[in-house]
Amino acid sequence: MSLIKNLLHPSQRKPKPADETKLGFGRIFSDHMFRWDYKTGQGWHNPRVEPYAPIVLDPAALIFHYGQEVFEGLKAYRGADGGIYMFRPRANFERMNRSSARLVIPQLPVDEALEHLYEFIRVEMEWIPRVAGTSLYVRPTIIATEASLGVKVSSEYLFFIIVGPVGAYYPEGFNPVKIYVEEKYVRAAPGGTGEAKTSGNYAASLLAAEEAHAKGYTQVLWLDACDKKTVEEVGTSNIFFVINDEVITAPLGGTILPGVTRDSVIQLCKSWGHKVGERRLTIDEIIAAQKSGALKEAFGSGTAAVVSPVGSIAYQGQDYAVGGGKTGELAQRLYDEITGIQLGTRPDPYGWVVKVA
Repeated sequence: MSLIKNLLHPSQRKPKPADETKLGFGRIFSDHMFRWDYKTGQGWHNPRVEPYAPIVLDPAALIFHYGQEVFEGLKAYRGADGGIYMFRPRANFERMNRSSARLVIPQLPVDEALEHLYEFIRVEMEWIPRVAGTSLYVRPTIIATEASLGVKVSSEYLFFIIVGPVGAYYPEGFNPVKIYVEEKYVRAAPGGTGEAKTSGNYAASLLAAEEAHAKGYTQVLWLDACDKKTVEEVGTSNIFFVINDEVITAPLGGTILPGVTRDSVIQLCKSWGHKVGERRLTIDEIIAAQKSGALKEAFGSGTAAVVSPVGSIAYQGQDYAVGGGKTGELAQRLYDEITGIQLGTRPDPYGWVVKVA
């Protein structure tokens, strides 16, 4: 299916950021966006690149009332050789289809979707920043657009992609963050939508995140909804703990996001000879390990921050330092390796990187 391009004249395009060291995250957007429509009986049709603009929807569109929506997050990078690269984009689109299945949204034809994505990135490639530590953030989203106030599965959808230049996700950059263990609220329960990347999961997390921020913490560490003890994930990333000689992360049991970076971290750690455990771990075990000196490191993993070292964990009114509050050796090595692969400065034995231009 050919891609239609309705592009702005160069004179109508936005000025690029003058200082790429002050991009922030998710506040600047490029000149164009990608759109693709779906209708039952017609399938995905009319793929196009258009000027970035508001999306006009009927007030009765099902997305507003019953929440059929999924999204993804990935990045495009300007490599050391000047080429444009993406990191494991197929894995993101395959995960999007798994999220869609949980929300009863039609599947994307992945090969075709990727080709449209690459062409769109080529259209907007001048928006990819050049300063170290920056990239072009890519946000694909699907929303239900049929106008109906009955609780039902939509027969119409819009898939769109917006992009924009970004710097570090956290204000701290690649420095240890402080996380708060949440015991009152829950993010997801067995049988729910926890493993899907859908807006409802994030909406459910906002109050806890705001309360944690007000107390001076960067992120919330979520616990199992049933026992309020087993560690699951952080608000914007999966979480890893290094206890003695084992790297431990929560298993994929339906309540946490199956992170692409999480999988990359696991593969790299195993290739380096680390013992990796995907198993249930309670907050009490973590605190006991911190007190005994067995807890060596903790770090998050995700597309936005790549790897985010944890410097302290707040639990039941007390802050527990991790690794002396400093970035751990493994977190640093993982960050350097993954970003090196993304930028083409390190070998890519897994075939994770796709050259777009």
